[in-house]
Amino acid sequence: MSLGIVVVSHVPEIAAGVQRLLAQVAKDVSITIAGGTDDDQVGTSMAKITEAFDANTADELLAFYDLGSAKMNLEMAIEMSTKPVHLYDTALVESAYTAASLLQADVPLADVEAQLAPLKIK
Repeated sequence: MSLGIVVVSHVPEIAAGVQRLLAQVAKDVSITIAGGTDDDQVGTSMAKITEAFDANTADELLAFYDLGSAKMNLEMAIEMSTKPVHLYDTALVESAYTAASLLQADVPLADVEAQLAPLKIK
């Protein structure tokens, strides 16, 4: 079973920037993003989130987001996903980076989640 990461941000450039950062420490981890609305404005898109789930080559996903409405769209997309998705109410950049680096090192999910717990902010 492989684990991947999905990053959801209200701002397309933030999502892309976080993906770029994570790629520096997790070259073997599938990382997909959903940034902005369908017309690339500030906001979120359930369609983009669903596409990010589908495009991710991992069997199971860890999802990170920035603001509340992103969580709402993530929750709806998770209900329709065929993959298990774990949603974290944590600091976006810090937790996604932590998870990516640990997944790259083949750390088990339970241990990744233990490292993410102190980053809970929402």
